[in-house]
Amino acid sequence: MSNPFTGQSIESARRTLAARLKAAQLDEADLDARILIGAALDLDLTGLITQAARPLTEAEASRLAQHAQRRIAGEPVARILGAREFWGLPFRLSEATLVPRPDTETVVERALELFREQQLTHPPVIADLGTGSGAILLALLHEIPGAFGVGTDVSLTALNTARDNAAALGLSDRAAFVACSYATALGGPFDLIVSNPPYIPSGEIPKLDIEVREHDPHLALDGGNDGYDAYRALIPQAAERLAPGGALIVEAGQGQARDIETLMAAAALSVDRPAKADLGGILRAVSARKMPP
Repeated sequence: MSNPFTGQSIESARRTLAARLKAAQLDEADLDARILIGAALDLDLTGLITQAARPLTEAEASRLAQHAQRRIAGEPVARILGAREFWGLPFRLSEATLVPRPDTETVVERALELFREQQLTHPPVIADLGTGSGAILLALLHEIPGAFGVGTDVSLTALNTARDNAAALGLSDRAAFVACSYATALGGPFDLIVSNPPYIPSGEIPKLDIEVREHDPHLALDGGNDGYDAYRALIPQAAERLAPGGALIVEAGQGQARDIETLMAAAALSVDRPAKADLGGILRAVSARKMPP
């Protein structure tokens, strides 16, 4: 099969790719086309503009065709590139990590709100349960000078990815990573505990978009029959390991916030404010504090 990008200029190849993505009924076809051609040619937006009339080399056309085939098949752009931006920071991905999404930044926002209210006299100690790529933990360490954090995960591949991201962001000296289920291998006390656990009911996973269903790790998606298995496990563990006045912040799926607050209250945590909504209006960041004795 001939390569449709062979002999084309950078700009004509971008238009061809955008048209193919639109024909495949993919959202944001123009943006995806620009990102993918930039990755295939190792050019930023300025380079794409200034070299718009340059013909693609055979190697560039081949790489672009491979990117196009993968995207049309439903693979997310972040998976094709192997990286995604979160909280303005670059994160490398692996097959064992979720693609960090803007919704999850709501958890970081709520954690920073609660940290500022704590007025600690010492640098905070943070735990991220089920850290994946390390996105939440490393975003918080980036924002809080002097903070130290521990990320846990059952996947060694995910932990290696998180370590690599910590190193790339210059945060290795303030981050540690432990293989365990949620907080089972941790001591404490922690000033902040955060988590984006699996919360999709098992029966709903086959109905998810192909980008998630076929390309995100099911271990990081499947929340059991009702979607709450992870919360039932991690909330009591977190409550035991929080310092007095410390806060737990978790990501919730649509319609789950109220039930998660009930689980937090059952673990003797104080739900002292409404869950924080993401930009789509979904109550996304659910939080509670451990009250001093």
